Amino acid sequence: MRFYCAFTWYPGTTRAQVAERLVQQHDAGANHPERIRGWYNLAGGGSGFLLVDYDDPRELTAFLQPYMDLMSWDVRAVTENQYDIQIEALRQVAQQAT
Repeated sequence: MRFYCAFTWYPGTTRAQVAERLVQQHDAGANHPERIRGWYNLAGGGSGFLLVDYDDPRELTAFLQPYMDLMSWDVRAVTENQYDIQIEALRQVAQQAT
């Protein structure tokens, strides 16, 4: 299952703290880069989001917990839509409503 994991650094969190934690977790083999489908930072810094694949939400929680003293997380399960297929499905819904 794919998850959208938005993060926002807590006030007072520094770039050095985040860098140190990320490198520590990477070196420990805990970041699981094979599960990360996208990593995006928002303009201005201090926030962004990850797109990650996990079958078990408990494993996702274990992945995020080492960062919870530095940043807050807003985690949501997501599904991907193929535009053309979604438009046709919505067309059917719209036709049934009229």
